[in-house]
Amino acid sequence: MGEGIWQDWQRPDKGALFVLTGPSGVGKTTLIRSLLKAVPHLHFSVSCTTRLARPGERDGIHYYFVSQKRYDEMVRSNELLEWAQVYGNNYGTPRKPVQLATARGDSVLLDIDVQGSRQVRSRWPGAVFIFLLPPSVDVLERRLRARSTDTADVIERRLAESRQQMEACGEFDYLVVNDRLDIADSQLQAILASELLRRERRVKWVDDIKAAVVG
Repeated sequence: MGEGIWQDWQRPDKGALFVLTGPSGVGKTTLIRSLLKAVPHLHFSVSCTTRLARPGERDGIHYYFVSQKRYDEMVRSNELLEWAQVYGNNYGTPRKPVQLATARGDSVLLDIDVQGSRQVRSRWPGAVFIFLLPPSVDVLERRLRARSTDTADVIERRLAESRQQMEACGEFDYLVVNDRLDIADSQLQAILASELLRRERRVKWVDDIKAAVVG
């Protein structure tokens, strides 16, 4: 399906900001990798953080590594679309790279939680919000336990957080259930394609058609 959608694809005049949200264990990482591979001119948003770089991490590739002072300046000067503190470290989404990408016709994919998506909604009109759901809470619990990498306490905490996240799914523009990866992938690609074919993103097509008709 993806090949058919994107065959002979033309970059829009203005790109979109896509916000993907979903509970831990729902399969976001796998689907994001697929989208970035399939969708032309789509980029994953690089967050900034105050934590130190880990071995192998590169500034501007994995994160923008900034000092606490610089991070506080970015918050005060409205340079971040959203921000949060996680386990004692600060994270945020820089506004300028998104502005530059969408202005040239590229699109940006952002993977954040419900609280972050609410911040983006208030600061970026026209962003597209997608919530990725599991087939059921029971399936999500089985997936989390099957990882076998977390303790029982951590799993219970993740499940509680997941339920809280899913309660907010009604705030989103699109809902996709990840029961089968291939189907969820096709549905996500269809959402992105339809949004990027909206008239307001294809002004040049409209102008060209009008010129041809008048001429």
